[in-house]
Amino acid sequence: MKANNKKIFRLIKLQIVLLLLLVSAVTYYYASGYAAQVSELKSEATSLVKKSTEDTFRQIETSEVYDANGNTISVLKGEKDVYYITYDQIPQNAVKALVSIEDKKFFEHNGIDYKGIARALYTMLKDKEITQGGSTITQQLARTIFLSNEKTWQRKVEEIYIASELEKKYSKEQILEFYLNNVYFANGYYGIEAAAKGYFSKDISELTLSEVCYLLAIPNSPTYYDPVVNPENTITRRNTILSSMLKDKVISEATYTSAVNEEIVLTRPDSIKNNYVETYAYYCATRALMKANGFEFKTEFDSDEEEEAYNRAYDEAYNQWNTTLFTSGYRIYTSIDLNMQNELQAAIDSHLEDFTDVNEDGIYTVQSAGVCIDNETGMTKAIVGGRSQDVTGYTLNRAYQSFRQPGSSIKPLIVYTPAIEMGYTPDSKVMDVKTADGPENATGTYSGEITLRQAVAQSKNTVAWQLYSEVTPQKGIQYLKNLGFSHIEDDDYGMAACLGGLTVGVSPLEMAKGYATIQNDGYMREPDCILQITDSEGEVLYEAQEEEVQVYEENAARTMTDMLQSVVAEGTARGIDLGEMPAAGKTGTTNDNRDGWFVGYTRYYTTSIWVGSDQPKKIAGLTGSSYPAKIWEEYMNTIHEGLLPAEFKKPVEYIGTEEQQDEVETEEEGESEEEPYGVFDEENPGETPQEPNTYKIITETFDGTEVPEGAIPDGATDIEITTTTEEVEDQVE
Repeated sequence: MKANNKKIFRLIKLQIVLLLLLVSAVTYYYASGYAAQVSELKSEATSLVKKSTEDTFRQIETSEVYDANGNTISVLKGEKDVYYITYDQIPQNAVKALVSIEDKKFFEHNGIDYKGIARALYTMLKDKEITQGGSTITQQLARTIFLSNEKTWQRKVEEIYIASELEKKYSKEQILEFYLNNVYFANGYYGIEAAAKGYFSKDISELTLSEVCYLLAIPNSPTYYDPVVNPENTITRRNTILSSMLKDKVISEATYTSAVNEEIVLTRPDSIKNNYVETYAYYCATRALMKANGFEFKTEFDSDEEEEAYNRAYDEAYNQWNTTLFTSGYRIYTSIDLNMQNELQAAIDSHLEDFTDVNEDGIYTVQSAGVCIDNETGMTKAIVGGRSQDVTGYTLNRAYQSFRQPGSSIKPLIVYTPAIEMGYTPDSKVMDVKTADGPENATGTYSGEITLRQAVAQSKNTVAWQLYSEVTPQKGIQYLKNLGFSHIEDDDYGMAACLGGLTVGVSPLEMAKGYATIQNDGYMREPDCILQITDSEGEVLYEAQEEEVQVYEENAARTMTDMLQSVVAEGTARGIDLGEMPAAGKTGTTNDNRDGWFVGYTRYYTTSIWVGSDQPKKIAGLTGSSYPAKIWEEYMNTIHEGLLPAEFKKPVEYIGTEEQQDEVETEEEGESEEEPYGVFDEENPGETPQEPNTYKIITETFDGTEVPEGAIPDGATDIEITTTTEEVEDQVE
């Protein structure tokens, strides 16, 4: 009896505690203002749905992209009005697949899956942030049409209310119709019919179950499941959808087996929107919008967890803002020059026209990519991601989406310019000899003691290896990270990196940026192509601001340019001829002639050229000085027509006392950047400079009537001496 009384008493106590907690929660809910906010969100949701009509789900606003001369590059519209289809035109396989993978209880709930919300709420409380949703198809439609992808509790509450109101106003069939016509399928395709035409050149009604599931894999994460860039990821999710349908018993085992084994072949229409310049412009515009809305880009992380979290946030933000390109009516103004773009494409196509072999997808096996940067602004003028070809749908932009081994073209970035900062000069003596643990030279020959200039010009692997051991891989790779190279791995911190042995590699865009940094006195600028983005009414949403980050010391960069001129004049690229236009550059060739590079610049432009295969293999006759250099030469000659020869800025070479150094620096402040500088060597005044006009005017004032011994270099000419017997306290120049 006493035991029963105790149980009853504990039960009463528990009920009282729960009641107090409930009262406290309700009190806090109203007192803190949440009730008012929720009420306002509900009213807004009700109003939005009440005002909606079927036409609400067919709206779109076209965006336009322009080149540097005001020419239209492309018109971005999502195509959902052109290809809108009604529910009775949607295959039932598509409906079954969508419901199975996204919202199994779609035909049972009233727009809200409370268990799903509970799961999302639990995760939010556990992780202190919203990391997953419990969204139904109706909620996803509400978010797509009426809301943003912002993850806040207010947006989630309003989404729930909108979904509830949508279910009251529209039928389940209408909601599915609206959803499948508005969801984003990557590459500018909105709606499943637009996606069917865009990826398969068919109507949705003509697709197989496997093809339908392949398309429905995309909207979950349009970047990650992009069929053009990440087809393997798309196949994986297609198989997940088919497996879900099998578990839900909406398809048979035999149907599942047949569909999962079906090969997917994209057959995109001839009028492809995403050619190389457009692809890059969309990429840059998306990132510009991300930046304008507060996203902070990173390339270095303290842990794998931090990097994974960043990548998730990046993908989410990229998907969100990339989607708006096709719906928000932007006017996007770029630095791209379509004339220069066409010339770069033509140079690549003409020099590789004899390579006619194609892979199983009909794509040329020997490929190329190139990037041209305006050295005045640091902006991209042209970007080609592959050879022109009469095939449909292949738009991989190798210029910024592919990463390959750079060979010796990496040496100026991580070996030679850092070594100059450590005190090496073009005339420094280095040893070209084979060592037990070092590499061989490409020619198999060794020259013994040579100058650093000769080592650079002849691309001596042995010298690069020796210098890199002094620079250290840790410091050398840090230069690449400072340049913003995006695929630096832990295994790259080894000696092989100095010869281009990187785990993932570099892109032609990154190499162009690296060399443009050397040309720009060591200051790095991101080679973007977006000058300005406005809305359709002309309001500025984004405007490019020139931002420079110093990566190399100014004098080291100028000295590197001086030595790279020797590569073109007498080294591995000595066949290149730009007439009277001074040029600097470096060749690069990887093992077995798999990749060839030439990256070089004038005062006007920096251009990076890569030649190789998508699946690395030996290419007969390929070196950095063959096809890449010839493409570079033809293109650079064309775009420099009519431009006056422009000399590079000369390095400042100075050896002397601190007082004399201060005096020279004072003089330099008032002089033009174009002024050539020379040598004043107090330790060896008898040495005569090789270049004319290399001595600067030096003014010295002394007490008394005698000139101190050694004040005038032997061999100095045009000497004017003024003496005074008065003591001079201050010197003014």
